[in-house]
Amino acid sequence: MSCTSSLPKALQNLAEQLNRLPGVGKRSAERLALALLQWPNEHLEQLAKDLQLLHERVRDCRCCGNYSEQELCPLCTSPARRREQVCVVENAAQIAVIEKSNAFQGLYHVLGGKLSPLKGKGPQDLRIKELAERLNNGGITELIIATSPDMEGEATAHYLAEEFAALPLTISRIASGIPAGADLSHADAATLSLAMRGRRNMNRSEE
Repeated sequence: MSCTSSLPKALQNLAEQLNRLPGVGKRSAERLALALLQWPNEHLEQLAKDLQLLHERVRDCRCCGNYSEQELCPLCTSPARRREQVCVVENAAQIAVIEKSNAFQGLYHVLGGKLSPLKGKGPQDLRIKELAERLNNGGITELIIATSPDMEGEATAHYLAEEFAALPLTISRIASGIPAGADLSHADAATLSLAMRGRRNMNRSEE
């Protein structure tokens, strides 16, 4: 990124770092850097401390893979969640998107990506083994696959449906309210709510 030459080097460096964030373009990065310059020192020190401790404080939930500050995330430990339903997502950020829709009250499982042979990502690179362990432990009656509706996401959904077809549970796929080829992370709450409520069955015996 080549920032405006009139900016001091320190602000240029900060803007370059901010420009690395998703959705933050060059101009937005410069505006954010200038805004941070106006912050009092105590706020900047707190921000720096939070950034330094981010990887130490936030870990993957031992059960579902969600972001958590404890061994288990708040969703996995909540007695209010429907423990018979598990929704599979590609990454932990997508959990927050689905939660905003208020259309799902069950548990989650983060795969850690999706199948992508061209990128060298196969089943062994995803948290499919951990998912199998959860399903084989019993108590789960529905597996909802909420991978993105692009080519790789659809391939992942069909792989999971085949992998767990023999288990005594319903396997469903979120409906096509999400535009084809879209990333689930960018879907709005209303669209996700419709997609979740209109999910279709993927069990082979009922196709």
